[in-house]
Amino acid sequence: MHKIAFVEDDPEVGKLIAAYLGKHDIDVHLEPRGDKALDFIAQQNPDLVLLDVMLPGKDGMTICRELRPLYSGPIVLLTSLDSDMNHILALEMGADDYILKTTPPAVLLARLRLHLRQYSAQPATQVAPETPAVQAQVQVHKTLHFGLLCIDPVNREVTLAEENIVLSTADFDLLWQLATHAGHTMDRDLLLKNLRGVSYDGMDRSIDVAISRLRKKLHDNALEPFRIKTVRNKGYLFAPNAWESAIP
Repeated sequence: MHKIAFVEDDPEVGKLIAAYLGKHDIDVHLEPRGDKALDFIAQQNPDLVLLDVMLPGKDGMTICRELRPLYSGPIVLLTSLDSDMNHILALEMGADDYILKTTPPAVLLARLRLHLRQYSAQPATQVAPETPAVQAQVQVHKTLHFGLLCIDPVNREVTLAEENIVLSTADFDLLWQLATHAGHTMDRDLLLKNLRGVSYDGMDRSIDVAISRLRKKLHDNALEPFRIKTVRNKGYLFAPNAWESAIP
């Protein structure tokens, strides 16, 4: 059974959603206050975090921003605020999805299951226990190393043979998605859903453009890339054993 930490100040909404998800093998633990969310999430060590936006003490956007560098699992905002700007802001803050409370329960369940499946292959997130001197915190996700390539998710820094690789927020997030699935092909639809919460429509070339930028900055071969490979009619593959030298 998957476990979700749900930060929601409306007890009726919280109980209804918890009851529905509970019937489908998802255990929901509720916390009504935003200013207690980080400690609560650390104590629960959930598979997924579900956040309301409007919360007492601290809003869901702020919680998402503070939690994202420390927590490797899915973060989903569930809100009544139907705003494109809020949707965009949530994704920029590091949320994996932005779902309206008017969404039918079956659709909500399907989308949460999708995020749980996508993250199931990653190492389980551990949390530090609470001590008298220090509040409990979610343990940071470990830095990834592939040969001479180092990807630090906490400081959002990338180095290749001690060269600092400067990446935009979007490009770092794309690299992180690829690197945490090293050796596995990721299709454009999955990448777009993970990074922007939208489905690939067959026309969006933003992922292709970002891949091209990554290849250039990571000294991949533009004509015959071997570090971030194109898998024809499928997507892209991060090659874990292609980083033993700085220059191809």
